[in-house]
Amino acid sequence: MSDGLDPVILNILYACMGGFLTLLFMWLGCKVFSHIVNFSIPEQLSQGNQAVGLMIMGMFIGIGTAMGLVIGLGLN
Repeated sequence: MSDGLDPVILNILYACMGGFLTLLFMWLGCKVFSHIVNFSIPEQLSQGNQAVGLMIMGMFIGIGTAMGLVIGLGLN
């Protein structure tokens, strides 16, 4: 299937799909984690709770790194 596509176009397509999947999994991870904890994440962030902000940041970095590795290793 990919024999007819230019490698540059194929890599751009992979990057766009990977970016979309990463954003989707970050959103899904935040929603799932929001149901696990017994406080409102948006409310705590609006109050300036830095611990919740760092927790969300760490979760996004972890999911982004994992998705980046899966997508990057899938290109081989």
